[in-house]
This record gives sequence, C-alpha cells and structure tokens, in this order.
Amino acid sequence: MKLIGSLTSPYVCKVRIVLAEKKLDYTFVTEDVWSADTRISESNPLGKVPCLIMEGHEAVFDSRVIVEYLDTLSPVGKLIPSGGRERAAVKTWEALADGVMDAAILARMESIWPGRADSQRSQAWIDRQMGKIDTSLRAMSAGLGDKPFCSGVHMSLSDIAVGCALGYLDLRYSQIDWRAAHPNLHKLYDKLSQRQSFIDCMPKA
Repeated sequence: MKLIGSLTSPYVCKVRIVLAEKKLDYTFVTEDVWSADTRISESNPLGKVPCLIMEGHEAVFDSRVIVEYLDTLSPVGKLIPSGGRERAAVKTWEALADGVMDAAILARMESIWPGRADSQRSQAWIDRQMGKIDTSLRAMSAGLGDKPFCSGVHMSLSDIAVGCALGYLDLRYSQIDWRAAHPNLHKLYDKLSQRQSFIDCMPKA
C-alpha cells in the first residue's frame, strides 16, 4: 500500500498512527496539495490528503474511510468496535476530533492563504472556528472525565483522533493553553505521546 500525505496534516497523522498501531507495511509519499504542480487530483479528485493507494491501485480517501478500512486488515490492536453503541461512540469521538481539526485548518487558512488580501479576511469567520474549537475541547474533557481513555479502558481510534487534534493545536495554535484548561486531556495526551506511533507520526512543521 502507498499513503499519499503531508507531514503537517493531522488527518494524515491519524492514518499513519493507525498504520503503525496495526503494524501494517506501507510506503509514505509526501505531497504538497497547495503546490502548482501537485498531482494529487490524479488519485483523489477532491485534491486532498490523505489518500491510500491499495495493491490493485484503487484509491481510498478521507481519513475516516481509510482508518476504518485499515482496522479490518489485521486483528492486531483492534481500534474500532465491530458494531452497536460502542462503535457509534468511537466514531462520534472521531467526528468530534476531526471537527476540531477542520475548524483549526479553516481558521488558519482564512488567516494566511496568500490568495486573499488582508482586507478580504474575515475575523468573524476566524472567531467562529475558534469558538468551535473551544466548545469541542470542553466536550472532550467532559466526555473523558476521569477515564483512562476516551472510550473505556483501552486505547481506541477515539484516543488517536483526539491526540491528533491536540497535537495539531500545539503545532499551529500554541497560544491555546488547553492543558491548563483541561488537565484530563493533558494527562491523556502525555500518555499517548509516549507511544512510538505518536512519536514517529505526530505532525511537524
């Protein structure tokens, strides 16, 4: 398998951590989707990473679809429950974490995208996205409570997704002191950060 992605994308980070936890072999190919000569649309017509190219050259895209597929490839380290409320709970945690990443990226692009002049940028739009991050972090903290992991007593996709979201905030929004505001998320993130998969795959500038 081949994974097309970037080192700064939190969605790519999520997929790479799942690949590592599942002990699956793959080739990582970096791609700058903002470059004028990017060829990502040849694999993903949406022009986004991550994109997984399977052995038969079929493309799978959207990080949620990719990680769900990867979890079926090996019984090692099952990350998504097979069904029922437990599965729905894990996928809801993933949706919440992905929403934080969505909002963070939207706010960042509104602030820095070179295709827009400063006078065209909307502070109201940025504030709206930052508000989503704040309410989502509070929801994460409340949902985690004093549990060792987001969805029970073992690490799951819930924790991987949350860890990637928090790591991206550290990368792009160091002014957000989520550790002081949510010490239980701080404790979870410190625990996740000690895993080799997180050490190797967390987004880097």
